Amino acid sequence: MNWDTIQGQWKQAGGQVKEKWGKLTDDDLTVIAGKRDQLVGKIQERYGIAKDAAEKQLADFEKGYPSDAAARAAKSTH
Repeated sequence: MNWDTIQGQWKQAGGQVKEKWGKLTDDDLTVIAGKRDQLVGKIQERYGIAKDAAEKQLADFEKGYPSDAAARAAKSTH
């Protein structure tokens, strides 16, 4: 997944980000505004993990993002 796609869909993606990393606040998501490096920093800060661990979690999220979004959309229509 290209981060540009997530950034372009930040309002929708932000909800999924918050589901995955529940310690992030709405204010955090507003400040992050789709900026990947800021999201990594906030994940590090909120969860007390190293940058490489936060990067890995975010990379895993990116890989699953399109299918997660499609799955959620399918569920909401049923």
